[in-house]
Amino acid sequence: MEPELKQVEYSDNSPTSVAEPTTPAINLEDAGSLATVSPEQNEQWRQVGEKAYTILSALPEYLGAFFSEYRKPLITVGLVFGSIVSVKLTLALLSAINDVPLLQPTFELIGLGYTAWFVYRYLLKASNRQELGQEFDKLKNQVVGNE
Repeated sequence: MEPELKQVEYSDNSPTSVAEPTTPAINLEDAGSLATVSPEQNEQWRQVGEKAYTILSALPEYLGAFFSEYRKPLITVGLVFGSIVSVKLTLALLSAINDVPLLQPTFELIGLGYTAWFVYRYLLKASNRQELGQEFDKLKNQVVGNE
């Protein structure tokens, strides 16, 4: 329905147009029939409410049984999701660090220096390689729990 425009005159004799929305006429006979609800509909709504109440009241029991039955798979899914999020955060942090001027080349030099030291210290001589193997075995035993 289109709003009607009315001419309004002010005391300074400057006419302006003002849009005033008009409301459609309401038939009172139709409004009375909309407000009444039949007893059958009332009974249907009561039944729907009762079903919703029984489902919602049993929901904590259902959730508890679900979590107790599927505890290990849920933990696995949570760990996988957490590891994906942590890897993405780590990559975002490294990307942000790489955008800072002079930090990326500095870290690359530090990495190259450490790699050169590691090769010189542990990989050039056979005795040093044996020492590295022993250190690795010691660390492995500590982690696995044999020691």
